Amino acid sequence: MLYKDGEVVETLRGVKNMTVLSDAVEAALTKTKPDTRPKDLVLPPPGAKNMPKQSESTSARGSKATGSSKKKSKTAGHKAPAKKPVRPAGKPNRNGTSFELDAESFQDMVTMTQEPWFIKFYAPWCHHCQAMASSWQQLAKEMKGKLNVGEVNCDAHSRLCKDVRLRGYPTVLFFRGGERVEYDGLRGLGDFVQYAQKAIDISGGVQDVDAESLRVLEEKEEVVFVYFYDHATTSEDFNALERLPLSLIGHAKLVKTKDPALYDRYKITTWPRLVVSREGRPTYYNPLTPKEMRDTHQVLNWMKSVWLPIVPELTASNAREIMDGKLVVLGILNREDQESFVSAKREMKSAASEWMDKQIQLFQLERQELRDAKQLRIEEAEDRNDQRALRAAKSIRINMDRAEKKEVAFAWVDGVFWQRWIRTTYGIDVKDGERVIINDEDVSRRPPHDATRANPRRIGNTGTRRSRATPSSPRGPPSRRPSTRSRRRRPRSSPNSPSRAWRRSSSTCASPSRSTPSSPSAASWASWWAPRRGSAAASGARAAATSGSTTPWA
Repeated sequence: MLYKDGEVVETLRGVKNMTVLSDAVEAALTKTKPDTRPKDLVLPPPGAKNMPKQSESTSARGSKATGSSKKKSKTAGHKAPAKKPVRPAGKPNRNGTSFELDAESFQDMVTMTQEPWFIKFYAPWCHHCQAMASSWQQLAKEMKGKLNVGEVNCDAHSRLCKDVRLRGYPTVLFFRGGERVEYDGLRGLGDFVQYAQKAIDISGGVQDVDAESLRVLEEKEEVVFVYFYDHATTSEDFNALERLPLSLIGHAKLVKTKDPALYDRYKITTWPRLVVSREGRPTYYNPLTPKEMRDTHQVLNWMKSVWLPIVPELTASNAREIMDGKLVVLGILNREDQESFVSAKREMKSAASEWMDKQIQLFQLERQELRDAKQLRIEEAEDRNDQRALRAAKSIRINMDRAEKKEVAFAWVDGVFWQRWIRTTYGIDVKDGERVIINDEDVSRRPPHDATRANPRRIGNTGTRRSRATPSSPRGPPSRRPSTRSRRRRPRSSPNSPSRAWRRSSSTCASPSRSTPSSPSAASWASWWAPRRGSAAASGARAAATSGSTTPWA
């Protein structure tokens, strides 16, 4: 039956072929819309894979009908609503310049799109912004055709900068769609370019890898986060995963996989699962519920605790993250002597891995002892038939919080680049050989009247020289020179010290809505590194091993 406006127009009974059905439909369409249907309709034969060619008269009639319909639509009384022009998609940053953004263009080109943007928020009167201007323009040239680079004048567009909630000028943010992350590294051209190149890699989303591609990636990257999923992984899990890469720019690589070979390698039995691989050593994120696996803030907090390599390089940008509240085994190495440098790094990584294995064993042993003690109390209460003691024993919670214990970390520093700072702080010169310092950060934060110092203990072929720890004078902080008898004035920190490098590159001008002169991180960092804050950070040290020794501090 053929219907028109809810009424039956024609009824065909019995078995009909396609030609009869087509003629009936074409006749109804011709009555409804005259001069719009082809005169002869050529149907494809059974089993055909291509459409048959229409006759010339049919094509001409169809084109004529189409032209007449277009003409009628143009001469219609009403006009179609004008559509807003859409910016054509193409290569980002075609001209290689920093695009000046206002509130409207920021919303249209940054917020409402999925294109990545590297944007600087500045004030013309800020001298830090003026110093960074040339590097920012050069960055835009380097990123031509690769990454959009923009800038916002906060004096002219104060409302936009207020919505962004800036802490000071300049502030550099990386945007992708409605998400953003603040750039907190150094402000040299090389630092900007390195960060921008890593930001481009995450623009395509989380990469899917197999066992072979992950092996190649591990050879290039020191830290790789691997997200394991299967066919039952939900869209909520993937949405939570896509919010993670922005915060990992410049720190680590994030990939995902469903390769069974990697399941076996990392012993994955539940999905989804998140693992970090550092020098081939896996560390697992252990959520208790699926909600914890989708909690972006909780996952990021765990990632920040493990995204440093096993033995990272100490630089001005990551020194606080490495040193803060930790006991650090710091290797002072000479990068120029490549053979000795590679050997020393290998020994430090071996020692760090051995230390981590030992800590894992101690942790498991301590946890087992607590469980045995709890079970013993339960059995004793059951033997006495004491229900009150039994309930108390079962309610005991095994607490493995290790916050009271100081964490031990490993790192290395370029003794040639930071030569004067190392000599001033620790009394060590890399020219005399590579050294290892055990750095206790809490010693440097003690008040002057409580501070103590221990000079580095040097072990070499010519003998051993030790100097005992001496309390500081009540008149002020102790000297950082190796000899306690020296009365010479303590030299100032090197112009290339991590302290001054950070202050030069990370200082900010105060935002008009803020009363603080600079960001908290920069201020606390500068005060931490200033020599006047306390004693030398070396609580003890030994010389690096000469050739033939097993470990630098053996």
